[in-house]
Amino acid sequence: MKIKQHTIYLLLLFLLTLFPLSGCASGSSSGKQTDTETKTEAKTTSRETYTDVCTPEVSQTTVYGDDTTSLDASHTENGYLMLCYTGEVSKIKLQIMIPDGTVYTYTLNPDAYGTYETFPLSGSNGTYQADLYENVTDDKYALIFSQSLDVTLKDEFQPYLYPNQYVWFTNDSKVTKKGQALSETSADDLDYVQQVYHYVIENITYDEQKAETVASGYIPDPDATMEAGTGICFDYASLMTALLRSQHIPTKLEVGYSGESYHAWISVYLDEVGWVDNIIEFDGKDWSLMDPTLAASNSADSVKKYIGDGSNYAVKYSY
Repeated sequence: MKIKQHTIYLLLLFLLTLFPLSGCASGSSSGKQTDTETKTEAKTTSRETYTDVCTPEVSQTTVYGDDTTSLDASHTENGYLMLCYTGEVSKIKLQIMIPDGTVYTYTLNPDAYGTYETFPLSGSNGTYQADLYENVTDDKYALIFSQSLDVTLKDEFQPYLYPNQYVWFTNDSKVTKKGQALSETSADDLDYVQQVYHYVIENITYDEQKAETVASGYIPDPDATMEAGTGICFDYASLMTALLRSQHIPTKLEVGYSGESYHAWISVYLDEVGWVDNIIEFDGKDWSLMDPTLAASNSADSVKKYIGDGSNYAVKYSY
C-alpha cells in the first residue's frame, strides 16, 4: 500500500443538507506552458491506478471477547478494529473513546450479526476504550463488554485509507470499479480528485425527504447511493470518501457543524499542489475545506460563502 508523503489535505465538507474541482497547469522548461502543451501532457501522462483496495483483516492474533462478542485488535497499527456480535439482542451500540476523551458511538448493523464490522481508530496514538452495550428497553442500554487498547499507528494516514462501517467498499464494489475507471483517465492525484468531485456533484442529487426522515444510527452505503443517484450529506461524504480511499488517497469523513447545522464533509490528503474551481487551494501545507453537498445544490459563489477560510465549520468526529 502506498502512503502519501507530503502535506496537502483537501477538505471536502458536507452539510446534512447540502460538492467543485480543477487542476492547475505546471510551468514548462521555458517558464510557461501553452494550452497545446498542457493538452498533450494530459494525454501522455496518467496516475497509477490501484486494482487492490486496503482491506481489513481478521487475523485472530489479538482477540478479546466472550460468548457473544469477539473484538479483533490484530491490526490496530493500521487504524482499525473489527468486532463481531453473535447475540440475539436487536439493537447493539459500540462506543469507542479515543485518547483525547471523545466518545464515538456506533450502532451495529443487525444484518451483519455473526460477521465482523470494521471501525476506525481515528484519535492518533494512545489508549482507546471499546465498550459494547445491549439494548434493555426503550433508550436504556447495559454494558456487556469492555476492553482498553494501546494503539500506535504506522502513520497518521492509516485510519483514512481503509474501509469502515461508514465508508464501506471492497475490491468488488461498484464504487471501487468506478474509482478505477475515473483513475484511468486522470493525469495525477489532483486530477483524479477533481474527476471524483465532479462525478459526485453532477450525478447525486440531494434527497430532502430522506434528510427529514432519516433515523438515528443511519449507515450510509456508497454503492446504494450510486445506484439511487440521491442522498443526504452523509451519503455524499461516504461515497466520495470511498472513491478516494479505494484509490489509496487518504481521506477523512468528518461530521460536525457548519454554523448551527449538523453536517458531514470530507478532507483529502494529496501530494500535488493546485486549485479546485478557483475556490479551494492546495498549498502543500494545510488542510483545505470543500463541501460537495453544497456545490451539488448551489453555485460556486454559494460554496465559497459557506466554506470561506473554514471558520464556519467545526469538526466533531472523523471517520
